[in-house]
Amino acid sequence: MERSRTSTWHQSNLARISALVLLLCCALPSIAQTARKPSPYEYRQQSDAAPAQQAKGPDYLRRIDSRDQFMQLARVYNAGTALEMPHLIFVIDRHNDGRIYYINTPRHALHEQFVRQQRLVRSMDKATLNAQYRDPQRRFLFGTIAWQRDLPGYTYEFWEGDRISAPLLRQADGIVRASFYDPIRFKTNSTGHEQVASAMGLAHVSQEALLREQRFLPLNTGRAEGRLRIVRSDAQLRTLSPTDIPVLDEVPIALAPVAGLVTQRPSTLLSHVNLLAKGWGIPNVYVRDAQTALRQYDGQWVAVEVSNNDYRVTPIARPARTPSAAAARPLRRNLPRPDLSVVALKPLAALRARDSSHCGVKAANLGTLKAVLPPAARVPDGFCVPFSHYQAMQQRLGIPQRLRDLQGRPGFATNPDVRRDALATLRAEITNAAPDAAFVRALESQWQGQLKGAGVFVRSSSNSEDLPGFSGAGLYTTVPNVTRADAVARAVQTVWASVYNFEAYEARTAAGLQQDAVAMAVLVQVAAPSDSSGVMITRDPFDRARRHVTYISAKRGLGIRVVEGKRQAEQVMYSTWSKAVQVLSRSAEDTQLVAKAGGGVREVPITGSRQVLTDALIARLARIGTATKQALGGVDQDIEWAVVGDEVLVLQSRPYVDGSAR
Repeated sequence: MERSRTSTWHQSNLARISALVLLLCCALPSIAQTARKPSPYEYRQQSDAAPAQQAKGPDYLRRIDSRDQFMQLARVYNAGTALEMPHLIFVIDRHNDGRIYYINTPRHALHEQFVRQQRLVRSMDKATLNAQYRDPQRRFLFGTIAWQRDLPGYTYEFWEGDRISAPLLRQADGIVRASFYDPIRFKTNSTGHEQVASAMGLAHVSQEALLREQRFLPLNTGRAEGRLRIVRSDAQLRTLSPTDIPVLDEVPIALAPVAGLVTQRPSTLLSHVNLLAKGWGIPNVYVRDAQTALRQYDGQWVAVEVSNNDYRVTPIARPARTPSAAAARPLRRNLPRPDLSVVALKPLAALRARDSSHCGVKAANLGTLKAVLPPAARVPDGFCVPFSHYQAMQQRLGIPQRLRDLQGRPGFATNPDVRRDALATLRAEITNAAPDAAFVRALESQWQGQLKGAGVFVRSSSNSEDLPGFSGAGLYTTVPNVTRADAVARAVQTVWASVYNFEAYEARTAAGLQQDAVAMAVLVQVAAPSDSSGVMITRDPFDRARRHVTYISAKRGLGIRVVEGKRQAEQVMYSTWSKAVQVLSRSAEDTQLVAKAGGGVREVPITGSRQVLTDALIARLARIGTATKQALGGVDQDIEWAVVGDEVLVLQSRPYVDGSAR
């Protein structure tokens, strides 16, 4: 809803904040730019906002008796698109027998503006305005009515930060229903609203329920040309090329570079594949029943255009010559050069940002955070296996020459199946090679001496991930809950071998990264028996202007499922301005992953409530996210976290890559 303005709110430029009307009226269930009603404070110059509408008709009506009357007073955003949303604002004057004013919204964008111009009050200073959203004895109720096309039906609502009480909501509900021509329901914009409405027994529409009805979700905007392919099996998924635009049932665990991406089942915004799509700069969109809606284009060359409020698929002529992988390759980009002089296995506590040269950004970031986050959060103990050991393995096994031989095979450069099989052979050689005896002794000594032989996660920390503009999310292998000494060495070799994961090789090629310049350090870190886990972004990923918002995605148990994106996670937004929590989705999981006593993980049923996060934990995570961002240079972060009992653990933090399509 449109919140009133005051020139004295907090600091000189924070009048915009007092009008925090950025509720997710028609927003998405899981992933990317939301269809949000633009705020007149934060979106004066926004090109996606509705064009100015000529204000006709009366300043207000006391009743709405027809659709025509509603539309006469309404402002319409995203007209003619899948996200079209007409709405009008209203004021209830509780000191004047509960009189309601349905306001000509194109003419009076702000509640406060209308109240002043109608001389209901002479002025609204900061304290008076604030009271209209906080005081249970307030004079005015400021709200919005919208037509929800996906329900379909009308809803009324209040700003997410409005601390509306049960008596005030009961009064508003009675007045609106009595003066509006059609059935209308209360729409909750925060968990606080949900709690009040539920305690009252008031029927309501939640943010989450509206998001489930969304038919179109723009995950990454832009335009691409390619061959549209309906993908219904893993075998078809394996045959995709960089010139294909797949239409998938759900987000896969891994994906090689493609020209664009369409899915027909919601997933989490921070799944590895969605993060990779942002890094690749390709259009990425959720469309309900997409495989049915787009089957007429299956196998055809098309242009796919995704904007903030719509998508379009247009047939095009097939190119006379399909670009080869080599011809389509971007300009070469240099990877950070690894420092091979450091051989000692290094505890996380000894690492800082400068140590990324020999241990990778992932491990260096965690070392930095281990020193600064306590007591708010803790980084589990661990150590780094520097790049030098990977390089020694490469030389001992002759991997550089083996790679060159493979790259010279007929079909390697042009046939993805040939590359996939050749790279699988190379990985097996690395994983199954007899390890260096001296290295195994050093590894076991560090594991036993520093970590007391605890179960560990063995993870990548390469020079080709967690970089500005290239996250590398999910490209390399993590070996979970390793509990035996011999298995630790094997896990390290598995992570080394994952440099040659097919999707990793293809992603580096698409990004112009040199294959022979990749180096892999390894992070060995104590396993966390997580009660819940997830990821968060330190700003609103749907709207880069809203840096006061933290997006959090969570599930019960270990966090592998969250980043895989196979089932929809619990997703919330927290605003440090409004102190409100908005729920985008509750977890769809009916099982969770837990650590096995003998190593590895197992799946167990979830019992009881599926709700993962409380409001208090959400606010706490947001504060930890802010501290993490500040510790890592003020750059917005994509953070993996876990909760064990009352303790919050930070497991990884990388720069958040937010690329629009080329």
